[in-house]
Amino acid sequence: MNSNFLFSSESVTEGHPDKICDQISDALLDALLEKDINSRVAIETLTTTGLIVVAGEVTTHAHVDVQKVVRSVVKKIGYDKPEYGFNSDDCSVLVSLHEQSPDISQGVSEGSGLFEEQGAGDQGIMFGYATNETPTLMPLPIYLAHKLTFNLAKLRKSGEVKWLRPDGKAQVTVEYEDGKPKRVHTVVVSTQHDPEVSYDEIKSTLIEKLIKPVCGDWLDDETIFYINPTGKFVIGGPPGDTGVTGRKIIVDTYGGVGSHGGGAFSGKDPSKVDRSASYMARYIAKNLVASGLCDKCEVQLAYAIGVAEPVSIFVNSFSTGKISDEKLVELVKKVFKLKPKEIIEELDLLRPIYLKTAAYGHFGREEPEFTWEKINKVEELKKQADVDFDVHL
Repeated sequence: MNSNFLFSSESVTEGHPDKICDQISDALLDALLEKDINSRVAIETLTTTGLIVVAGEVTTHAHVDVQKVVRSVVKKIGYDKPEYGFNSDDCSVLVSLHEQSPDISQGVSEGSGLFEEQGAGDQGIMFGYATNETPTLMPLPIYLAHKLTFNLAKLRKSGEVKWLRPDGKAQVTVEYEDGKPKRVHTVVVSTQHDPEVSYDEIKSTLIEKLIKPVCGDWLDDETIFYINPTGKFVIGGPPGDTGVTGRKIIVDTYGGVGSHGGGAFSGKDPSKVDRSASYMARYIAKNLVASGLCDKCEVQLAYAIGVAEPVSIFVNSFSTGKISDEKLVELVKKVFKLKPKEIIEELDLLRPIYLKTAAYGHFGREEPEFTWEKINKVEELKKQADVDFDVHL
């Protein structure tokens, strides 16, 4: 691969229609897990003008007021004014939930089906990634893009910028030289706003109060800014664009760096390896990089529905490894437990922690709920690898 290149990643705010749906799905998951940790959940949400549809499969002993949960999420996001064209008090909420298929359940439930152990909730491939180019071991473009959207929402919610509305997006293009980030080449920010504010005020405010504080020294005199490139963004949220759960899987992960197995996260309980094994793959990759065994790496895990052990494990260190990729795979097998039940226990996933993951990325978050971000396997990895080296992060 060319070592000099431009790479771009995007993020969206919590008021983006797709993210509204992700948050609703995960808020319902949290509400169910809070009352019954054995809940099996696969909830999808759709939203458009004046309407939210909740559908999917749920097997649980818990009773949850779905309408109340949905409306509270929408209100907390900030859709609480009629002039936005969508608000928590008067949108319609339609619900269609049924039980998980018994054919799936027998392969996932411990002690049933063909195996005695809890099997994977589906077949599939999951990827994790880490790189030492940022403090959180995330790629710089998505690291900065998430910071921009998070702080955009913060400016709105704090009241510091009163004309901001909930919907918004950011995109950051980073220039790499010799494979290392050199500078921010382009920043794109599009934000929903009140109709009376001028374009000049929007542009100057976002450059001074948002972009410069977030991107800091990565900016230079040649950095390009595109602020609301269409000139106006008054109609936003569901009236401007239909939203669906699971449609921002690249935003949720690594911003297009590395591979993606295709499975979405939100609305799925951790028996679904789409979610739990992706978290474990990130946990593995982050610990490998934090240990100094490689500068960056991608980890793939693959599962068969109803089968506990992964069918394959793959590590790619992109030629940055202190030991071979084959030896890194052997290390992973020694240090990490990869059956679905073991992943759930290691990462403590049967908790109502998922709403927070549903906006601003599932990875690179230094908060206690994000257990897959811990780097507590570093010493064991170094010991098992038996390699002398210094770690520079």
